[in-house]
Amino acid sequence: MNSALVPEAPTGNSEPDQRRPTDWTTGASRRRTRRRYAAERRFRLMGLAAVWLSVGFLAFLLMSMLWQGASGFVETRITLPIALQLDITPDRVVVRGADLALAGAGIEGAVDAAATAAYGAGGAELLSDGAWLHVRDAVEADPTLLNRRAMIDVSAAADIDVAAKGEGTPAAEAQVAKLAAAGALSRGFNLKFLTDADSTDSTRVGIWGAFKGSLMTMIVTLALAFPVGVFAALYLEEYAPKNRWTDLIEVSINNLAAVPSIIFGLLGLAVFLGTFHLPRSAPLVGGLTLALMTMPVIVIAGRNAIKGVPPSIRDAALAVGASPVQVVFHHVLPLALPGILTGTIIGMARALGETAPLLMIGMRAFIAAPPDRITDPATVLPVQIFLWSDEVNRGFVEKTSAAIIVLLLFLLAMNGFAIYLRNRFETRW
Repeated sequence: MNSALVPEAPTGNSEPDQRRPTDWTTGASRRRTRRRYAAERRFRLMGLAAVWLSVGFLAFLLMSMLWQGASGFVETRITLPIALQLDITPDRVVVRGADLALAGAGIEGAVDAAATAAYGAGGAELLSDGAWLHVRDAVEADPTLLNRRAMIDVSAAADIDVAAKGEGTPAAEAQVAKLAAAGALSRGFNLKFLTDADSTDSTRVGIWGAFKGSLMTMIVTLALAFPVGVFAALYLEEYAPKNRWTDLIEVSINNLAAVPSIIFGLLGLAVFLGTFHLPRSAPLVGGLTLALMTMPVIVIAGRNAIKGVPPSIRDAALAVGASPVQVVFHHVLPLALPGILTGTIIGMARALGETAPLLMIGMRAFIAAPPDRITDPATVLPVQIFLWSDEVNRGFVEKTSAAIIVLLLFLLAMNGFAIYLRNRFETRW
């Protein structure tokens, strides 16, 4: 036998190699530890800096909007001495149809004549186009104004209003200085901005028409997208078989969630307006279009929430005799509802701020009256902001910022209500 093939027997004093414990007292170990701690501190500082940078940008956005938009809630008023000489009796003012009666009696011309008498040849140009409406409202509140001289505060013209707030032309600022010296200038809260609809005059515009249109559109969107999205998520996660068709559906839903919003506008234009001939520029069509855009987000969030429910909940419910439908609707869905509401909040917040799909279905029209039904012509807050930002009149600049503040408050209120519902279900379970 070849001796080279015979392994050598181990010697009695041979021991297996053992790794020595790390000596943390050496200089190299201490340097590594210091570098590791320094890297951790840098990471914490970078994270903290990122958070404060985000907070700073948000604070800058909110402060700039408040600074520019706060003046939009304030209107400049001119005190107008007026003695109405109208061919109308006080008893006609207290009955139905007083607005038409006063307009037909020439109240608008009387206001212009009073402004010319009080402030010279250009006095009527100092007042807004809707100044006579203030006088009309005052007469309806106190019919005795038809028989006596009175001092009524009316809204100033757009250039006077802008100049009174420090951003007008030199000529307008001179007029403001003259009015202020005469004690005829004052300011007050612009309630009409919250109660009126759109107008061509920046001193008469209001946000209520767009706000009501947004509210109706969001109601239609939520009423369609939420139940359909939840039921679709339940079916795909609890009942649908795992095959190529369900895989194709899942991929399609994920792709729809990333499709640009204007594509849904084109779809709404082609289907709802072109095929079904639904009313153009209506909250119904806007809600249908936004529901198509929001539904994939709710489906994805709903599936993730349902998937997060522990399987032991299902097994326990089945073990005590519950049917599969009872397991889903009595146990799985209530536990998954907070996560579903989170996805709904995200989808509705995106829908509230969308402009492009609503422009495609005609919701950029000039709407002078708030809608009463979901089939009436309407516009929404983002579109109204877009239209005002494109105006040449500087009076619309502050109104645009003021409308953005209203939109942000609407968004916060809607999200706050949804978060309240989510927390309530979390507390219950």
